[in-house]
Amino acid sequence: MAATLVAVGLGAPLPPQAATAAGSDEVRIASVQPATLDPAAQSDVQTAGITTQLYESLTAFDGGLVLRPALAASWDVAADGRRVVFHLRPGIVFSDGRAITAGDVVGSWFRIIDPARPSPLSTLLLDVHGVRAWLGHSADRAAVGIKAQGNDVVVELDSPGADFPSIVASPTFGVLPPSAWSDNTPIPPTNQTVSGAYSISNASASELTLTANPRYWAGKAPIGTVHLVTDVGGRSPVAAFEAGDLDYVAIASTDASWIAYDKTLGPQLRQVPSLALTYLGFDTSRPPFNDPRVRRAVGAAVDWRRIVELSSFTGQVPATSMVPPGIPGAGKGGANGWLPAHDPEAARSLLSEAGFPGGKGLPTIVLAAGGAGFAEGIAADLDRELGIKVRIEELANHFDRLATDPPAMWELGWVADYPGPNDFLGVLLATGSSANYGRWSSAPFDQAITAALANRDPSSASGAFDRALAIVQSDVPVVPLSYGDGWALSRTGLLGAGENGLGFQRLASLAWSK
Repeated sequence: MAATLVAVGLGAPLPPQAATAAGSDEVRIASVQPATLDPAAQSDVQTAGITTQLYESLTAFDGGLVLRPALAASWDVAADGRRVVFHLRPGIVFSDGRAITAGDVVGSWFRIIDPARPSPLSTLLLDVHGVRAWLGHSADRAAVGIKAQGNDVVVELDSPGADFPSIVASPTFGVLPPSAWSDNTPIPPTNQTVSGAYSISNASASELTLTANPRYWAGKAPIGTVHLVTDVGGRSPVAAFEAGDLDYVAIASTDASWIAYDKTLGPQLRQVPSLALTYLGFDTSRPPFNDPRVRRAVGAAVDWRRIVELSSFTGQVPATSMVPPGIPGAGKGGANGWLPAHDPEAARSLLSEAGFPGGKGLPTIVLAAGGAGFAEGIAADLDRELGIKVRIEELANHFDRLATDPPAMWELGWVADYPGPNDFLGVLLATGSSANYGRWSSAPFDQAITAALANRDPSSASGAFDRALAIVQSDVPVVPLSYGDGWALSRTGLLGAGENGLGFQRLASLAWSK
């Protein structure tokens, strides 16, 4: 292992906003009831948006998607990309005053790869030395490449991972106190010991009340109390905002279209960027989609752009790649982007070649709709062009079903954990990835991802990601469907409101203008 280290340029930390209006120490934000308060157990962006306020990681992205120090003051990456050393800030403490140590970071991160109950996002640590064996119960903990050395956290990687500091900005990597990571004590619903800017002081069926942590590393947040409103009594978000019961709320694009012209609400309308993708997946481990010819036939039969454009799910943009625009290194592909070419005649030939002319011999295909509104159009195109019958189902627990017994096809939305192509490629499609619900495996794809992550030259890394995208386009384990920004209403005078594209706000950066 090369010991030569290359210092990473960091920039300034993330201080909270300074300006706070006199007497304005509270804010009311529309939210949802979290599925869990455990950062290692969360898997949906709404829950992550809450746990990230409670438990800080070593790095964080600012509003411009620039990686910044958080609990780590700085970090170094080895010249070969296989060793990352994080240097914790001196003097940082939990909300109860206990020092935050490198051991707390290591203990928290080991919860992500607990072999008995691994995190839904344990894939983010698969390149760490020894993690695959540890998850498979065939290695000692001491063999795993996550160590505490004094005030440093040292990570040894099997594959080059210059993006690892970006990966650990994910809310999954929030640092917990020893009571949670050493004894696996359940996280209490209120009055937690936290490393983040806020703790939950009260929880009810209609609201979570967050109180600022006075010992937060960047100083107490400007707004002392945040009310996360989870129930507005059956009213529309716009009505609740107009009534003064909310200061920030996400709204539908259909509402945004008229609000933009409203004299009162229009100035408070905000466009919210989102590094989000909705895609169609196939179970490649079982017939009929273990045959790439059948997948390619589906890919060529459906007019994917038209499906999105005609969908009632407004505000979405037809996708051309698994990697959303706005992420460096996304690539553009050919005239059709990285979508399968729309060619129904070729689709029929492929299906006949696979032994199912006109769809004969194929069972009814189950398509699990994910709420994106595209399932009906996909089913209609497949019936018309290929004679494939599709039954649309709504899964009671979408993620659990995909992880244990996926249907033949499904829709799924994915929001970036960090703004890099690999979060939409390797994390979703690499062999053995926990988020690879279709169980697809391609050695050339895995090799392209490894080459991309090993390369420090952005243009060379982009070329490797392009090779990976071309393989996905050809083999069709998934089909990208849509991208979409969101809209919100934000009260006049609320500074720092909005999202950075990763799907959640940094509440410590909110403040009321004077």
